[in-house]
Amino acid sequence: MTAFADLILRHSLIVSCQAAETSPLRNAETMARLAAAAVQGGATAIRANGAADIEAIRAVVEVPVIGINKVGDPAKVFITPTVAAAREVIGAGAAVVALDGTSRPRPGGLTLRQQIAEIRTFSAVPLMADVDSARAGIDARDAGADVVATTLSGYVGGQRPRDPDIGLISELVTAVDCEVIAEGRFWTPDQIRQALDAGAYAVVVGTAITNPAAITRRLVSALEPLAADGARG
Repeated sequence: MTAFADLILRHSLIVSCQAAETSPLRNAETMARLAAAAVQGGATAIRANGAADIEAIRAVVEVPVIGINKVGDPAKVFITPTVAAAREVIGAGAAVVALDGTSRPRPGGLTLRQQIAEIRTFSAVPLMADVDSARAGIDARDAGADVVATTLSGYVGGQRPRDPDIGLISELVTAVDCEVIAEGRFWTPDQIRQALDAGAYAVVVGTAITNPAAITRRLVSALEPLAADGARG
């Protein structure tokens, strides 16, 4: 059993509580309230962005917080891309820290292996690699990541798929000797069950729970054909 497994329950739901700068929900107190509601509903851990949100969330829930620190250009490596970014969220109390685990060049020129080694000099928190492919997951594990997650599948160039990448979960479960976390585009209980059946240790859900604007857009899109029919009538 790894340190990560000591913190996060197998076959459980992790809820990502984040909001873009343009969102009406964008403040630490609101993220803490969302986290408290998620825990009330059964979440066993929270994923959160930035020191302020992590500190606010830790003040109201007792479950572990997986910390990230989004820094830089969202089109490139920006999920905890530097040692300093990791240090900040560790200082805020993150029990696990997630890093970009793709093969793209990192700010400052460090490799993922070097970044992980530097973090290990001041902290033993489990490190999660957010990857986009099985190859990236294998390389991240070899570089020292404790856990790999499918977070960046479909977000690193190319066409973004609509559904969770169940295939990547299956590939990673076979390819790496650590826990595999399913994350990215999960909307339904059936999709979560598929992830667990594929071997995922746990599942992270964000938008479908904590992003009212996206949920509303998804529901409104179902009405658009009817509205068009009504306009023609």
